[in-house]
Parts: sequence; structure tokens; C-alpha cells
Amino acid sequence: MTRASDTQGGAVALSKEGLPAWLDPVVRAVETVEPLQLSRFLPPADGGGRQSAVLILFGEGERGPELLLMERATSLRSHAGQPSFPGGALDPEDGDPQGDGPLRAALREAEEETGLDPTGVQLFGVLPKLYIPVSGFVVTPVVGWWRRPSPVGVVDPNETARVFTVPVADLTDPAHRATTYHPSGHRGPAFLVESALVWGFTAGVIDRLLHFAGWERPWDRDKQVPLDWRS
Repeated sequence: MTRASDTQGGAVALSKEGLPAWLDPVVRAVETVEPLQLSRFLPPADGGGRQSAVLILFGEGERGPELLLMERATSLRSHAGQPSFPGGALDPEDGDPQGDGPLRAALREAEEETGLDPTGVQLFGVLPKLYIPVSGFVVTPVVGWWRRPSPVGVVDPNETARVFTVPVADLTDPAHRATTYHPSGHRGPAFLVESALVWGFTAGVIDRLLHFAGWERPWDRDKQVPLDWRS
């Protein structure tokens, strides 16, 4: 695979060949999960919304399986300071939003935001498109295996505050789980990991992936973390 920034519309393939066995439950979850099992917020029926993609990248670190996350800069207008998957809106050169455009966009955005070398990433699945009402984004979650890890870090401080990995063992630890509640009444799953509160869209996707992969452990859903109006 060539670098995402150099593909210029070339094909970006999905492949399950050679994945580690511990990813098998994730592969099955990605292949079988239905849109409404992931979120009640689905893309508008009229085709509206801004097409975007995120990269859900599984690697293997010192403590076993882990996920790559980043923390958005506090100066951003949208989702400021919030931990998230690498990702963003599709560019015209990414190609067909209904084809492999989201695959190319997920790799390109991850490279631009974290310095990730996309040639070391093996994409193996795509989750159903979801919708973020507050920003109007239609998001395609693209799932990959970090076959050849590369150094990552903040590329542009104006966009990204930090880049970090989270062991799956920490995400499944009941002590790190909670429910956020917003003054608007919205409630959702959250993870307190790596000195960060992961909530919103990102936490929702992680929560469902852990559940459908069979990795979820019983946790106290009454443990609450309040959000303020600016969140």
C-alpha cells in the first residue's frame, strides 16, 4: 500500500489476512453489527450531512491490545479538548464517499493529525455510517490493525493537543468506566483513561465495540461524571 497522501484516487483495500487471533471477536463484531445497535443517531434519509471518516486503529503494546486516540486542541470550534479517534471530513481527492473514499480519508487524516505512517496499517473492516447531530457529520468508522507501528505525536498543535494509546485492558476495567450526563439531559458511556475523559461519539463506538466483541465486563452504570454546557 502506498502512503494515503500519495494515492491520488488509487484503490485502498480491506484485508483480514494475517490478523492476530485476538482480533477475531472484533472482526466478527464489525461484520455483523447493525446500525441501530451502534447508535440511535443514523445519517439523514435525505442524504444530508458532511461526509467524514475516523480510524479505529488497534495495535499491540507493552500491555497487550490497545487503541490509538488523540485529544483535540482546546482552541477548536467543534469538540474542543475532546479525546477522539483520528479522522475528519472527506476531501474531493479521497474519492467516492459510498466507495473507498472513507478508507482513504481515515488514513489521510490519521497521517495529518498524528504523523502515523499509513503503510503500516492494515484496514480490515468498516462499521455502519453514523451521525453526529451537533456537528452534522456523517461518520464512517474504519477499523484497522497497526501491523507495523510507527512513531506518532502531535503534528499541528492548533488541531491536536496530544496523541496517545489506551490499553484495551484499561477500557474494559470497570473502575475506568462511568456514565456522563449533560445539562441538556443527554447521557452516555465514558472512559476515564490516560488522564482523559473519553465520552460522546468516540466513547459510544468504543462501548459498542467492546460489547459486541464480548470484551465488556460488568460495570457500575450509576457512576456518573457531569459535563458542563460548553461540552
